[in-house]
Amino acid sequence: MTTQSPTIATENDPRWAAVVARDPRADGQFVYAVKTTGIYCRPSSLARLPKPQNVEFFDTAEQAQAAGYRPSKRAAKDHSDVAAQHAATVAAACRQIESAETLPALNELADAAGLSSFHFHRVFKAITGLTPKGYATAHRSRKVRERLTDGGTVTDALYDAGFNSNSRFYEAADQLLGMTPGDYRAAGQNNDIRFAVGQCSLGAILVAQSERGVCAILLGDDPHQLVCDLQDKFRRANLIGADHEFEQLIAKVVGFIEAPALGLDLPLDVRGTAFQERVWQALREIPAGSTASYADIAKRIGAPKAMRAVAQACGANSLAVAIPCHRVVRSDGNLSGYRWGVERKRQLLELENASGS
Repeated sequence: MTTQSPTIATENDPRWAAVVARDPRADGQFVYAVKTTGIYCRPSSLARLPKPQNVEFFDTAEQAQAAGYRPSKRAAKDHSDVAAQHAATVAAACRQIESAETLPALNELADAAGLSSFHFHRVFKAITGLTPKGYATAHRSRKVRERLTDGGTVTDALYDAGFNSNSRFYEAADQLLGMTPGDYRAAGQNNDIRFAVGQCSLGAILVAQSERGVCAILLGDDPHQLVCDLQDKFRRANLIGADHEFEQLIAKVVGFIEAPALGLDLPLDVRGTAFQERVWQALREIPAGSTASYADIAKRIGAPKAMRAVAQACGANSLAVAIPCHRVVRSDGNLSGYRWGVERKRQLLELENASGS
């Protein structure tokens, strides 16, 4: 059995053709490393071409670094320019999606961006945290909510958001809105939401539950303000003060706060965008007593550049402790913003650490 020489093997690799052509469409799909210099470059790098036998290919820059290679000075210099170019490209694609009556095909978006479909899809998801289709769904959901909140008719909301049939709209409505379009337009008018207010070591706590599950766990200093916040969130829902059975639910939540080792297994009524729900699911996978950085969460959901969007999703969480956004910290380990106050975040982490010790 004969084996190809390193030179022939490299020259026969389609990635080598992209390197020779310095093809920018291949950037992000792989990097190449040069054994004699110990550096790696993007396919479009303008550095002098190495000999084929000295080239090694890697899927990502991280893999090249793990193998002992360092970025070329030109690659390091170009990195910020590439990042800015990608951000502008994705912003333009987002505007194209938002202005289109129907979702443009992936190859259509990629052609407009001057990238291959594979590379465009990868760049778009890395920056927004969503695929182009997921972004279009989130945009459609936002348009439906805005139209119904402004008092528009269900029919107007249907067509403004790009649905071309009633059946498709109503099939998607429960996932997009958490209730029927008519109920959402009426600010939850036909929804019963039970709630109770109590006290715990963190201060006042409000727990609310719809027919689908717990829809709010709010923390604060003033019980009256928590009730006002709930009324603002469900402006026309039937808010029903707790009976004895429901007070047992709030006792369970308070018990979990004071002793996290007990666990909290409750049905949740989670309402957010596709991206927010991916973030919130990743938060629920962080064990009690552990923390993760915003960058860690961004990587776990496949959107390593979406740290700011992850932070915004944490801030939009209205289910304190059930969706444990308090377990997300800065990359240096320091505590950062928390919807219910950094001091409560510190207390929750201390309680969890004490419970696990």
